[in-house]
Amino acid sequence: MYFVTPRQLIFPGDAVATADSRVEGPVYLDNGKYRSLVVGLVEFRDDGVVIVPLEGVYRPKRGDLVVGYVTDVLATGWEVDVKSFMPAYLPVGEALHKHVDLETTPLTTFLNIGDVVVAKVKDVDLTDEYPIILTLKEERVGKVERGTVAEIAPVKVPRVIGKKGTMLNTLMELGCDIVVGQNGRVWARCKDPRDEVFLASLIKKIETESHVMGLTDRVKAEIENYKKTKQQAAV
Repeated sequence: MYFVTPRQLIFPGDAVATADSRVEGPVYLDNGKYRSLVVGLVEFRDDGVVIVPLEGVYRPKRGDLVVGYVTDVLATGWEVDVKSFMPAYLPVGEALHKHVDLETTPLTTFLNIGDVVVAKVKDVDLTDEYPIILTLKEERVGKVERGTVAEIAPVKVPRVIGKKGTMLNTLMELGCDIVVGQNGRVWARCKDPRDEVFLASLIKKIETESHVMGLTDRVKAEIENYKKTKQQAAV
């Protein structure tokens, strides 16, 4: 017997099912009932239930700016990986600004598997087939060409941005285009590819040393030293 429904959000201690049920994931047995150990999402698979932990993954909110990879081309849109508990869905109507005859124009003309997009989260509804809906009909969004994507834990995003944008402004001193996605992906495009490699290393440094005092000043100093070294090498 199950006490949960498909795509239900559960919390530690919530009852999932009776002991004679098939349950997978981080649960524990308590007085004949399986209970969740984590904040998670319920999925029904085959003849059992799976608890998918949400801790450590991106939890989308309406209006979030995200960086995603196109993972599938569907009949009326695209599936996009945004590093969350489920793939996101980008409908044609939220990606294109003009009508397209889908019978004569393949969607791969606009976006294909592997493409990187900067998008906004339009809606989140756990009852839908695709709970996360994206849109490209906003400012600062769309398919991005070239560049580098750095991966960080979503909880570290505020540190990469900094108070009042101080850390992000410091990173901008490299002269690169930078987009910090709330889903823990940072896209950057620089004139010099070497700058992208250096920038990615700085972002990982910020992630691992986010607890260190004076980190913004240290990052600023590293950028200044890097730029001086490049100038000297060019002479």
